[in-house]
Amino acid sequence: MPANTYNLAITLLTRCSTRHLFVPIRAMQYMAIVDNDEFVFIDGERKCWVDIAWCNFRREDRDALNQPVIYDAIYYRENMSEIMTRLQRELPLALQTLASKAKLDGPARILHFPTNR
Repeated sequence: MPANTYNLAITLLTRCSTRHLFVPIRAMQYMAIVDNDEFVFIDGERKCWVDIAWCNFRREDRDALNQPVIYDAIYYRENMSEIMTRLQRELPLALQTLASKAKLDGPARILHFPTNR
């Protein structure tokens, strides 16, 4: 997964008050449900069934925040490769739309990281 997609999803997740981020993918009539461990995708017509799940994110394998994140995709229905391709294209757009609507409350904070010297 491209770094900017993963990073934006996790950033939006940390800003929401629950442990789950709901991302409508209107172009496909899908809903993405994002948590720290997986992203699941639900078709608007089959609301109670997961079609695809992205999980086992190997974020620790990257050396920098701008490197992609390797993950596993699990298909719960047959012939989902076209849907998978569309999700990879549409999820970043849906995340950007959601981010543009987010209101940041409060002042910015500076995080201090210890140095290894």
